[in-house]
Amino acid sequence: MSPVVPNSGKNKNGDIKKTVPASSSDVNQIKFNQYIDTVSIKKDHICNSLENRIEKNSAVLLHFTLTLEDGSIAESSRLSGKPALFCLGDQSLSDMLEAQLLGLKVNDKKKFTLPAVAAFGEKNPDLIQYFSREDFSNIGLPEVGAVILFTAINGREMPGIVYEVMAESITVDFNHPLAGHSVNFDIEVLKIDPQDGKKNENIVG
Repeated sequence: MSPVVPNSGKNKNGDIKKTVPASSSDVNQIKFNQYIDTVSIKKDHICNSLENRIEKNSAVLLHFTLTLEDGSIAESSRLSGKPALFCLGDQSLSDMLEAQLLGLKVNDKKKFTLPAVAAFGEKNPDLIQYFSREDFSNIGLPEVGAVILFTAINGREMPGIVYEVMAESITVDFNHPLAGHSVNFDIEVLKIDPQDGKKNENIVG
């Protein structure tokens, strides 16, 4: 059965926000690392030299483990076996997170904690939207906690988490799953490209 993603919703102020059907036909369980925007980079450009340090605009391949205040693991590239790729200066990372990475070199390990505002932001109530049950008639009522892909007007896919299913409405939260949480970072630098990472084209194999 091919689900049809709801095409409209209302925030708490009653404002209608339009979406269009997602290109994906499946209800997806989205892991944290799918929320991270990374920049492509040519494998041949990655440098292993221990002398290279992370600078502004460096492309960095690293392992990370993120834990919450209660010690629970939110996400870990070590568990998945797939290191993450970031490009400093492309605005995908907060200024405070980039500041923690600057100056590190290959094989460096670092642990630090960032408050919610510097990690993944505070909860934004405008990103909580309300849909009618009829909007889900073609896929059936989703369960609380299910993650559904929506496609915004600008074409970008937006995962939303089903927060509540009521008699007449379904609440979907489009905030980042870690929004509102302070986060403990445990990172290990694997590779560094000291050049402008934005110029690279292919993902590291």
